[in-house]
Amino acid sequence: MENINNVTEFILLGLSQNKTIKTFCFLLFLLCCIAIWTGNLLIIIFITYSQLIDQPMYFFLKYLAFSDLCYTSTVTPKLLTDLLEETNTISYASCMAQLFAMHFCSGIGIFILTVMAYDRYLAICKPLHYTVIMSRRKCYVLVFACCTGAFLHAFVQCLLTINLPFCGPNEIDHYFCDVYPLIKLACTDTYIFGILVVANSGIISLVNFVVLMLSYFLILHTVRVYPAKSRNKALSTCSSHITVVVLFFVPILYIYIRPAITFPEDKVFALFYTIIAPMFNPLIYTLRNMEMKTAMRKVGARIHFWLEGK
Repeated sequence: MENINNVTEFILLGLSQNKTIKTFCFLLFLLCCIAIWTGNLLIIIFITYSQLIDQPMYFFLKYLAFSDLCYTSTVTPKLLTDLLEETNTISYASCMAQLFAMHFCSGIGIFILTVMAYDRYLAICKPLHYTVIMSRRKCYVLVFACCTGAFLHAFVQCLLTINLPFCGPNEIDHYFCDVYPLIKLACTDTYIFGILVVANSGIISLVNFVVLMLSYFLILHTVRVYPAKSRNKALSTCSSHITVVVLFFVPILYIYIRPAITFPEDKVFALFYTIIAPMFNPLIYTLRNMEMKTAMRKVGARIHFWLEGK
């Protein structure tokens, strides 16, 4: 079938059309956006300028924080602007760009979380081989592999969507451009496209989630024989990671593992992986982590000393 596209822009229906709710959401998400940027930037700074950067877990955490910043930046600025406007439109080209950027950045986050689980598995279950396996070169290779995998995922997702014909209507029942709401607007049979999207997004998310849970299961199985102090430290680290995984993966699996259909509550679930998880990640990784707290104090003291010298 010839790809006929008469749509030059889309209308985003957003979270609500009620002015009071939109004002409340604007203030709430503005605070969330400030918290996301502040928290993740501080994580990047504290890890970069402390000895934590030499540890693979924090090396990966730095890139997770960076991917969260980029991921949120593809959605929240447009969301905040639209909450102040009466009619919310986005051009076809900007919609496709947002779709690609969102899946690219979220893909990096998914793969980085999986690599972090692998890192914890090696550190706890294979401690004698850990430093050899997780060399700095290996860490860079893993980050590059995460970015490559995310790029391929986003490219396929965008390629599938671009090949869909849109001839009206052009109202997207969401607050950002995503595949399922766009498939709903396509003026052609989208059954095959839906299967391909599930294979691309849903299966990738499910496989990574299963690998993550398997890693943590093996970790919990290993630490059961550890002394109480070592066991509590390992459990504290893993519980932080599992909290992040649940906040991020469960809503994604709910949306992408099913057939290509949309529900009104999808917008609420999407808030978890676009705003809530990136906002809570810094809190989860810092407030429950003594090494991060120590690094924050040292870097803070260094900055204070530098300012006094000025």
